[in-house]
Formats: sequence, C-alpha cells, structure tokens
Amino acid sequence: MEPVVTLSGTTAGGGGRRLALGSTLVREQPEQQAPPVQRLRIRYAKRGRLRFASHRDFSRSFERALVRARIPMAYSSGFNPHPRISYAGAAPTGAASEAEYLEIGLATSSDPDDVRRLLDSSLPPGLDVLEVVVAEPGQGSLADRLTGSRWLLRLPDVTVDVAEAAVARFLAAEEVPVERMTKRGLRSFDCRAAVVTLGVAPVSGAPGDPDLPARAEGCAILDLVLRHGTPSVRPDDVLAGLRETSGLEHTGSALAERVAQGPLDERSGTVGDPLAPDRDAV
Repeated sequence: MEPVVTLSGTTAGGGGRRLALGSTLVREQPEQQAPPVQRLRIRYAKRGRLRFASHRDFSRSFERALVRARIPMAYSSGFNPHPRISYAGAAPTGAASEAEYLEIGLATSSDPDDVRRLLDSSLPPGLDVLEVVVAEPGQGSLADRLTGSRWLLRLPDVTVDVAEAAVARFLAAEEVPVERMTKRGLRSFDCRAAVVTLGVAPVSGAPGDPDLPARAEGCAILDLVLRHGTPSVRPDDVLAGLRETSGLEHTGSALAERVAQGPLDERSGTVGDPLAPDRDAV
C-alpha cells in the first residue's frame, strides 16, 4: 500500500484522515482565548514546613487549588493554553515568607473576598492566602512595585553582642564579595551593594513593629532590608558575607523569614505595601 502522510506528520499505512504526498499541509490555527475581564492580585504566605516547597512545587499546588476552588480562570491562546498566572518575587526555597505575591486573570468577574476564602481552603496549611484585591487599570504592573524586601534572620547560638559586632564590620566594608553555585557554575558577586539596612532586632514588643518575634535565649535576630536587582542577593548571601568579614558562625540552621516585600524607600530604608495603590483606587 502506498504510504500517506497524516496531519501529525507521521507515516501511516491506511485508515484515518490522509493527505496525498506532495499536497500542501495546512496548519490548524490555535484557538484564540478571550482576554481576562478581571485581574486579581494575591498576597500569600509560606509557613512551617511549606517553606521548603520549591517555586515549581508551589505553582503546581496553586494551579490544582484553582481547579478545586472552581475559580473562573482566563487562559492563554495557543496550542497549549495555560491559566493566566503571573508570579513575582518568589522567596528562595527554605525561606518562610509573609509577603509572596502573584496575579491571576479571570474569565468572569468575581468577589475578591470569595476568591481568597475559596483558594485558602483549597491550599494545604502553610500556604495561606492572606489578601486578594482587584488590580485596577492604570496602576502599573505588580512586579514593578517589588523593589525591596525586609527579612528577619534567626541565628541559633549567636549572642546579641557577637551579632552586633559582625554587623558593624559588614556595614563598614565597601564591598563584600561572596560566591554562589548557580546553574552556570560558581559565580562571584558583591552582596554589600544590595544591603540597604542591617541591624540586630530588639526583643519582641518594640513599639510599632508587630513583625518582630520573641527572641529565644542565645538566638540573635538580624533585621535586613535588601534592594532587588541584578544579581539578586538573597539572605544566605548576606550570611556568607558576614562570615567573610567577621567570621560569624552559627551551629544551627539559620531561619530566614520575609516579613515585607514591595516598593523600597531608599531614604528611609523601609519597604511599602505593593497592594496599596489598588486599594486606594477603589
């Protein structure tokens, strides 16, 4: 039997839909999806053991939660449509966070409070949806607002005096080169340039700062504000820099927790709320 070419481009011996050899294969056009009618911006937390979830693990869990919660998602066009989700500024694996953000596009308008409740109940404990707001047109992109992060770093078996001395040496240095293994190999860069403020946090109960936790005996807590940029400096890079400048060591595992992420005020060294413009526009 004369071979024929199927629509998939393979050779078949007969049966099914056929194209004669030498004929023109017309490629099917991908289905065009309607643009989102509403965009929602979501703040969520990574807590407890879920801080060890990678970004890929989280994205899979989140997409499954969208299905379980029956959120009316908008989809991209093309041969392989996917839900319209934009991730921004994800924390590194192993770090806890109270300030993770993403944006979703919906096919029909929905109440943000209902979406928050449904999504939160569909995600495992430790991945907690804290707030959902409508992304108002003309307020700029969410990613552009995430220019800085505030971190708390708990250092087991490090006293406050030792931590303060190490911080002073780090801040006195003009450059602090560190190395990190990346997908492209070992990379060296200056971590000092990304540090806006660094200090030893006071005991919990400091006026006007509910983010500060209780300090355990023999556990110093560093309060760190990082400027986002290239290369992206992470809390563990700063800890490596402290080891380089002062020999600071800690016997246990340091716990990094992001307590804020948003627009960075360079003069005050504070990190603002990235969802405030959307709330104010309502």
